[in-house]
Amino acid sequence: MMRARQIVATSALIAVVAGIAGARVGAQEKPAAPAAKPAASNAAQVARGKYLVAGHGCNDCHTPYKMGDNGPEPDMTRFLSGHPADMALPPPPQPVGPWIASVSASFTAWSGPWGISYTANLTPDKETGLGTWTSQQFMDTIRNGRVQGHGRQLLPPMPWPAYKNMNDADLKAVFAYLRTIPAIKNKVPDPVIAPPPPGK
Repeated sequence: MMRARQIVATSALIAVVAGIAGARVGAQEKPAAPAAKPAASNAAQVARGKYLVAGHGCNDCHTPYKMGDNGPEPDMTRFLSGHPADMALPPPPQPVGPWIASVSASFTAWSGPWGISYTANLTPDKETGLGTWTSQQFMDTIRNGRVQGHGRQLLPPMPWPAYKNMNDADLKAVFAYLRTIPAIKNKVPDPVIAPPPPGK
């Protein structure tokens, strides 16, 4: 009788172990879930944005220039951070003859009939850059020529009338790339808006 019970208990134990092993094998045999694609898609979007930022000359105004071995060159330690907050400038020279505009040595401050404009901080800093902006606000800015689509007008030399012709995918790619660059805390001065000419 005891022998029969031992055989039954042993058989039950073998069945349990086999069941657990089978469950583990079954779990291992299940096909792996497909890899999430948004990361790869986002990487492609960011790469596209990087290409567009480089090709559309954003560095030309939004990265301060410094004097290098071969003349003026962008200061990449301040990449796309706009006009340096610590750069105090005297009043711009008055235009003479057909010359109606002037630019600072950093290429980040411009003056003309519109007043004085300072290039914006495009880094993702939340206090002084685009860190709190949405992709839609960025697109609206470029489309409408106004800050976040409804604020003050964008001033020269910002070529938004040309950039507004970019499609949504490209503008979103530019913004996606700008979200990946180092955040630089740099509060750009507010522009100085010139009063309208007499009689206007």
